[in-house]
Amino acid sequence: MATIEVLTRSNFKKWEEDIEFAMEMADVDLSLVSDKPGDLTIASTEDEKLVHAAWMKSNLICLLSMRRSILDHLKSGLLTDCTAKELMTAISERYRVSSNADIGSLLQVLFNMKYDGNGGVRDYIIRMVDYQTKLKALKVDLPDTCIVHQALNTLPPEFSIIKTNYNSQDESWCINDLISRVVAEEEKLKNHKGQVALYVAGSNSHKGKKSKSYNNKAAHETTKELGQSSNMGPNKVSFKKNGDHCFFCNKKCHMKKDCLKYKTWLAKRENTGNDSLALVCESNISKAPYSSWWLDSGATNHVAFTI
Repeated sequence: MATIEVLTRSNFKKWEEDIEFAMEMADVDLSLVSDKPGDLTIASTEDEKLVHAAWMKSNLICLLSMRRSILDHLKSGLLTDCTAKELMTAISERYRVSSNADIGSLLQVLFNMKYDGNGGVRDYIIRMVDYQTKLKALKVDLPDTCIVHQALNTLPPEFSIIKTNYNSQDESWCINDLISRVVAEEEKLKNHKGQVALYVAGSNSHKGKKSKSYNNKAAHETTKELGQSSNMGPNKVSFKKNGDHCFFCNKKCHMKKDCLKYKTWLAKRENTGNDSLALVCESNISKAPYSSWWLDSGATNHVAFTI
């Protein structure tokens, strides 16, 4: 027999579904869907006797299953001498909620939904259809066109091409048409999604301020090394450490920290400033659609390398 969730203060609908499903699977749900048959008499036929026996068995099993799945303190005030159908009606009256409250709650959830990328866009639209079905059971019939518009309006900007296609047509889409189109667009977006690493560094003429960078470690180290080698003073040549000598003027009589030319160059650099800017952008795109937009950085020199 299927598992029946214990009835608490807030799970009546789930408990009712479990009872009905379990009794139907056991083929003993007759007493839940029909009233008690009349008492047997001498004139009763064999069919009437069979129906009466089946109903009595169903009623006994249903009552036992229902009472055993209710917490003790919730049984107070419930009918004791009744049929399974009457007991279910009494419990449903105790847990009855205004249909207006249900409608308001469902509408609020439906119109506040936003697609966050979790579960896929197909599941997102199907959940909208589920709320539409629940509202229809409460006599609030929302047309499919309303669900289509609501779904398109709550999708992120990446699906703007789908919205444009729909708004440019006079023909309305059904739910299945919408799902097929947005799922195809989602797959295309996944295939065209690339990785971009961006590094921006600029020397600042204002003393005490540091340049900002947005990069990965490898790009930062590479650009930093190039910047040092291109700003090493008059010689503009970097040297590997090989004994005690100056790395600035390449003389062996002193160290770089004591070099007068180096100190003079530093003082001049701090006074005049340097407004140079370095931009390094690494883009790894497996597939690029023909409708892509490419941004011109406006840089003086462009260096491109493709594998």
